[in-house]
Amino acid sequence: MRPDTAAFQASPMTQADTSPQGCLRSRIRFFDFHPTMADVRAEVLDGLSHPHKRLPPKLFYDQQGSRLFDAITELPEYYPTRTEIQILRAHGAAMAERLGRGCVLIELGSGSSLKIQTLLAVLQPRVYIPVDISKAHLLESAQALAERFPGLSIRAACADYSGPFELPLDPDWRDRAAFFPGSSIGNFDPNEARAFLKRVARVLGPGGRLLIGVDLKKARAVLEAAYNDAQGVTAAFNLNLLARLNRELGADFELDAFRHHAFFNEEASRIEMHLVSRCNQRVRVAGQVFEFRLGETIHTENSYKYGIQDFQRLARSAGFVSEQVWTDPKDLFSVHCLIVEEA
Repeated sequence: MRPDTAAFQASPMTQADTSPQGCLRSRIRFFDFHPTMADVRAEVLDGLSHPHKRLPPKLFYDQQGSRLFDAITELPEYYPTRTEIQILRAHGAAMAERLGRGCVLIELGSGSSLKIQTLLAVLQPRVYIPVDISKAHLLESAQALAERFPGLSIRAACADYSGPFELPLDPDWRDRAAFFPGSSIGNFDPNEARAFLKRVARVLGPGGRLLIGVDLKKARAVLEAAYNDAQGVTAAFNLNLLARLNRELGADFELDAFRHHAFFNEEASRIEMHLVSRCNQRVRVAGQVFEFRLGETIHTENSYKYGIQDFQRLARSAGFVSEQVWTDPKDLFSVHCLIVEEA
């Protein structure tokens, strides 16, 4: 996907404005590389046409989905976010030393930008580039960060980083680093994860560093509780994907006709999330009709869990060398600093 080149010339975030809010926005440049609706339609129709129906997890993150995910991160059962933040707070200074103060910092899947705040004060990057597929959420977060960090230069990029992606980078910027929190690497199967890491390595260049959160293997009960919370927020997050298709693609999913189901696939070492049809039904999506049998599922997300050495081997196969890894006292989660191998 190529960006709209006009976005590099101007955007709503760069217009002259002398108000206090305008002065705030003057430090933010916005670049819209968001997939077109035709791209989304094609990917949805392809996924629903498979014998085992599937939809990509990036579709979770419209504005409502992003807000529901923020709510998930605060649930008592959902350990990854609070544990990763604990690690970042405990070791943020050491991480900043590894990444290099004054670097150009890219955050992939920035979301609400909660975790990056732990690093920004000590890292003091020359430029911060948050990347997220949810445009409204990205803009809200960028404005909040600009207010909290008055000297921060922000280039916010709305983009789908799950495939080849463009970033608003100056070719002269050599001191590049990236932050990929939340164990979002687990949403890719191992081959896709390797391809993704190779793309990141090319963006960073030799000697560039990647700080990445990786969820660790642990007891099934802990994992399954994290994706089946008692309040039903994760279920609402999963079902919101269908509501988005109804709104944006003219689909006619009955949300009550599907239920959320998440379980740990031990053989593949991954959590799987599905939407299960409660009955035999027909659904129309973008003018096409799809049949669902009772109990048939739409596979909406994987979340792979790694051992530390397993992930380091994966990173090595993509051109990264492990520099350091930090974990919490219970070994629930890990944060890795990787460096791109010199040619």
